[in-house]
Amino acid sequence: MTTTTPFLRRDPAEVQPWAETCGQIRCLIEEKDGAAGEIHHVEIRDAKLHYHERTDEFYYVISGQGSMILDDAEIKLHTGVVVYVPRGVRHKAKGNLTVLTVCVPRGVLSDVHELE
Repeated sequence: MTTTTPFLRRDPAEVQPWAETCGQIRCLIEEKDGAAGEIHHVEIRDAKLHYHERTDEFYYVISGQGSMILDDAEIKLHTGVVVYVPRGVRHKAKGNLTVLTVCVPRGVLSDVHELE
């Protein structure tokens, strides 16, 4: 008999980070998990301007402060702020931030188009 667990549990402290377009990323829920989306724990120290063709992102600022460029606008970020970034919007975060990103649908890491 095969048993499939209907849930996932990941602790950021147990996931090895690596450098990505936005900063140091830890994939907590990733494409290979088969969930509807992905969740990443990201430490941002000045990301590169980029966009996604197929993926929407939600940023939740866990700690820190800074700003985010969204096309031609710039908004302030601080602990507790949530930002929705629709697919196609050029964006990057600046400052010293720790964020949780929710990416829908899954597959965001193969949908990063750097502009700088």
